[in-house]
Amino acid sequence: MQKVYLSNYELEEALNIYFNKIGNLNAETETVKTWDANGRVTVSAVFAKISSPHYNSSAMDGIAAKSERTVLASDRNHVVLTEGEDYIVVDTGDPIPREFDCVIMVEDLISAGENKYEIYQSAVPWQNIRPLGEDIVENQLIVPSKHKIRPVDIGALIAGGINEVEVFKRPRVGIIPTGTEIVEPGTELKVGDIIDFNSRTFSAQVSDWGGIPKRYDIVIDDYEKIKLAVIKANQENDIVLINAGSSAGREDFTSSVISELGDLVIHGVAIKPGKPVMLGVIHNKPIIGIPGYPVSAYFVMEEIAKRLILKYQGLEADELKKVEARLTRRCMSSLKYLEFVRVKLGYVGGSYVATPLTRGAGATMSLVNADGVLEIDQDVEGIEAGTTVQVKLLNNEENIKNTLISIGSHDPIIDIASDILHRRNKKYFLSSTNVGSTGGLMALKTGETHIAPTHLLDMETGEYNLSYLKKYLPGKNICLVKCVNRIQGFMVKKGNPKNINTFEDLTKQDVKFVNRQRGSGTRLLLDYNLNKLGIDPKNINGYFREEFNHLAVAAAVEAGDADAGLGVYSAATMMGLDFIPVCNEEYDLAIPEEYMDTEIIKEFIETIKSNEFKAKLDELGGYDYSDTGRIIYQRS
Repeated sequence: MQKVYLSNYELEEALNIYFNKIGNLNAETETVKTWDANGRVTVSAVFAKISSPHYNSSAMDGIAAKSERTVLASDRNHVVLTEGEDYIVVDTGDPIPREFDCVIMVEDLISAGENKYEIYQSAVPWQNIRPLGEDIVENQLIVPSKHKIRPVDIGALIAGGINEVEVFKRPRVGIIPTGTEIVEPGTELKVGDIIDFNSRTFSAQVSDWGGIPKRYDIVIDDYEKIKLAVIKANQENDIVLINAGSSAGREDFTSSVISELGDLVIHGVAIKPGKPVMLGVIHNKPIIGIPGYPVSAYFVMEEIAKRLILKYQGLEADELKKVEARLTRRCMSSLKYLEFVRVKLGYVGGSYVATPLTRGAGATMSLVNADGVLEIDQDVEGIEAGTTVQVKLLNNEENIKNTLISIGSHDPIIDIASDILHRRNKKYFLSSTNVGSTGGLMALKTGETHIAPTHLLDMETGEYNLSYLKKYLPGKNICLVKCVNRIQGFMVKKGNPKNINTFEDLTKQDVKFVNRQRGSGTRLLLDYNLNKLGIDPKNINGYFREEFNHLAVAAAVEAGDADAGLGVYSAATMMGLDFIPVCNEEYDLAIPEEYMDTEIIKEFIETIKSNEFKAKLDELGGYDYSDTGRIIYQRS
């Protein structure tokens, strides 16, 4: 029988209730050697025990002298100084006896015989002398309390005579992955298996936040086994994280285990993703039940577990920097949750644009690709495209501003170009979003991208791309940079078991097809041929099943979910499929003329013209790059 969530608290309310329940976190302290304290957090302010330097010392190699003996020295009147009487020889760092009050650099000395030097300019008191306490004075504050020690702090502490420092102990965090379907990385997979990567992600996050992670073996969905694992982890750690089993399904035992062993304080917080989170206490130690979906898990870790781990060390989570950005697509939300929307940021035309990424709780790559997070408040139903929003940054602003945004048609070679571009010039990045050729041109029209890869076939003229630039981008000066000619065709299983060779074969009753999304050039190519042959799309089983890139189509065929899909030769070879050619097409790059003189566009064009890029195309096969880099100007 399925259960229901016990609560739907707002995030901050839930945290207040939970932290009040936990009370004093009993954060323990320890004393460590200063040179081992990097990243640790001080319990109290640390004051210098000694001055640095703790004596008056020479700042130069030369001689320590009496300034009064140098007063008459000039270019025309050299003054002779005698060792022992007027000076002593010193090196950098040597102590300065009290009878001397200046140091003359060796470069300013003229030998005048044994134990004598001539000088040609006067010196002033304390010239080239580091006085006692110049850097650090005894009893001076070096670092405050609750300060995270940095490498530079270690140097200052040691210089100030501090060889040991009292710090908060790093909390021990037990991580228990659960689920009968969960398997270790490297296991030979069977249908239904899910690789456990969440627990390794948690471990890395815990380490970043100053905790000590301890990952336990996977526990199957068995109440008693989960209970025993929790008891053990609770005994051995300060905090316990249980992954999966936090929902309300038949085999979600975590809430019952926490309730039996301790107190389930919160079950359900009004955040999306992450709603089913559980916050409990067992023997005065926090235990958090974290949803199994990776994106849900990430936000629970960031918004809840991170705060808890930092509190053990006397720290608070830093606020992420925010930037204003224009939302490129309408973003709907419910009125039930505070929603965290991952976005890709671009810096186009002097301002930020934010494109929402896939919002599914299992879309791990949306976290990898995200530059920021848009928070939609619980009382907001949605945000319209074009609205200026506040985005919390997950990426460096400089990196974002040095990122070339590509929105449009998919081809694996864009990822290859991205890698080569960054290797050629470390400061540049390329970010691509696959929305189809038409979507790319619309992104150019609204100023959301620098580049729009496109391969749109004019069904009347048989020409590629140019007529669509005139149609969708009137009044804009656009450059069409020739990229590659590529082969489109049917991707089928090895041996082509369904004998698919023509568009007519797609109508066979036993053939399952997988299509590209509306607006993509590949979809237009299919529709062009179906129209020419008089084939009704409704007669193709799978015509309305859509994928957003060639590799996804190829993966569906390789997995047996479809018998055929239309795509490029390189995608078929990458997935080990057979390929039946249909046509050659022109895959080009539409770029506003105003960007053509920017350094990043110039570097990108040189990248696709490079021998390294062409060598990669040869490896993939199916590409003709004889025209790559040629520019066609289309001015309004």
